[in-house]
Amino acid sequence: MTTSDSTTTGPRRRRSRPVTMQDIAKAAGVSQSTVSRVFNRAVTQVPIAESTKERILAEADRLGYRPNPLARGLRGARTMLLGAIVREITDPFFATAVEFLSMEAAARGYNVVLGSAHSRADEAIALRDVLETRHCDALLLLGDMRDQPRLIEDLRTWQVPLVAVWQGTNFEGFPTVNADNRAGVFAAAEHLLDLGHRRIAFIGGRPLGDIRQRRAAFSERMAAAGIELPDGYVAHVANDPAGGDAALRTMMALHEPPTAIVTSTDVLATGVLHAAAEIGLSVPADLSVVGFDDIPLASYTVPALTTVHMPVREMTARAIELAIELAEGADNDTVTSDVVAAHVLTPSLVIRRSTSEPR
Repeated sequence: MTTSDSTTTGPRRRRSRPVTMQDIAKAAGVSQSTVSRVFNRAVTQVPIAESTKERILAEADRLGYRPNPLARGLRGARTMLLGAIVREITDPFFATAVEFLSMEAAARGYNVVLGSAHSRADEAIALRDVLETRHCDALLLLGDMRDQPRLIEDLRTWQVPLVAVWQGTNFEGFPTVNADNRAGVFAAAEHLLDLGHRRIAFIGGRPLGDIRQRRAAFSERMAAAGIELPDGYVAHVANDPAGGDAALRTMMALHEPPTAIVTSTDVLATGVLHAAAEIGLSVPADLSVVGFDDIPLASYTVPALTTVHMPVREMTARAIELAIELAEGADNDTVTSDVVAAHVLTPSLVIRRSTSEPR
């Protein structure tokens, strides 16, 4: 039958369009300019009544209004977007950091636009350009990128507030949020020394930022204990499990192999644990292992990893607070010297089953 198609499929639904300020104005019984002033928190000669503001916001919520960040940025209003450039998104530590970053931003009414630099300056600069077109209110730089001077110089010319996190040291001209790497490594080393270890080695990633500080702190603490590090007791490898695996195999082939290992990240520590199992070492009976970061995987390794807990949630919360304060302060020139400063949080040692007295 010729009518079968219409009766079986039913009427076609019209494609829904985004809710506009004009729709909200009509529903609330006010002008579109009034709606715009409420959303942009504009100062008016005649104040808008609180009851009118509440009615407009209620209608916006009922209709499911979502502001257009790009349009807001072109009008000069804050977009409620924060950009984030991550050095290595594949690093489990940064994956956790981004999750907390997004949660802390959302709790304050902001969204995060994310990109990974993959340790390449050209990619990071391209990301910066993308974030600029999205009119982000502020930018967060996660991980030390000072080996990329072109990117840093480019960022210094950008007229958007920037907060640098996990840099290892102060980032000249920008507020920073860092961990006290020296305190964290000292806690790890002292734990092993207290257990009776004296042949303690260090495996680190590329000597940048946090990693460079952890390596220096390890050498400082060993020297204070009167321990001279033999050749081969310090290694810098790729920050992945394969790097930790290869470094341990090399160290265990030394004439006097270490009885304990401090790694600069938990990712390296997982590689160390894997290599130990492969070559027949019992952890911790034959070898004690301490990581750094306390990523979620650390409590599920076999054995569970003793590690330095990084206060990631507290650090991301501080970074978000600084970014928002800078963004809001830039609107009215109220940024204080307390904001543009170094903020350092202290990590803590979490003792699990990968450490014990030396055999």
